[in-house]
Amino acid sequence: MTKTQKELAFLRDLYVDDEWTRRFTELVDKHLGFADERRFLYINAGTGNHIIELRRKMGRDAEVCAVCENDDTLTIARDKGTATKSAIDFSRRRFDDESFDAVLADASFVRPENLQSFVDEAARVAEPGGRVAFFTVSAGSFGEVFSLLWEVFFNEDLGEHGAAAERLIAEIPTVSQIEETAARAGLEDVETHVANEIFEYQNGAEFVASPLVADFLLPVWLESLTDKQRARATKKLAELVDAEDGSLTFRFTVKATLVVGEKA
Repeated sequence: MTKTQKELAFLRDLYVDDEWTRRFTELVDKHLGFADERRFLYINAGTGNHIIELRRKMGRDAEVCAVCENDDTLTIARDKGTATKSAIDFSRRRFDDESFDAVLADASFVRPENLQSFVDEAARVAEPGGRVAFFTVSAGSFGEVFSLLWEVFFNEDLGEHGAAAERLIAEIPTVSQIEETAARAGLEDVETHVANEIFEYQNGAEFVASPLVADFLLPVWLESLTDKQRARATKKLAELVDAEDGSLTFRFTVKATLVVGEKA
């Protein structure tokens, strides 16, 4: 059953932030520091966990803003900000051009076809010489899942006999394509950092029932199917995971990719 936006916000806070987003934010924390910024913006701040952590490391006089994806994640983030007494302006507003000297943007759930406009927006609000960073997935991610989906689609006569799965594989950009996206947005001196993140599940049932997969990934991967076809594909995917891996756990890999540049 499709979840409401409010339900998805709670699931993101309770499960997805730790299972998914943390993999990317740890990469950010490893390679970037934001202690000296005067005006900082976090785009797609989710329910606020990472920006609250970053705020503790920033100067007291820093102006810190965070844009949340929807009203329900915004409500949770604001409640957390109040509870932790974090000086963060959570909102959903659109800021003026060149308003910040540093921008960090979460593109981990941004669809590949929307990545350029998303990065353009992050660069737009940065001042010339300001630092812009975003994190996303790059080619090679979900390969273990997509190969099984192709088999499910082909065997069940779904998704144009597997063509839909082939498109899922092809549309995830390579690192060089992501760097070109950054350059087209006006970023210079671009640096990229990639970490291979492994997601592990005990069996097929646990895999397809996990909030990350069931509510955030599969709805996108199976969006070309009808509701009845989605249910059938999900059931067959779980069965195929168990048939392929037997008593072993099921794992898939995601290439967490952090891109950092300076606005020209």
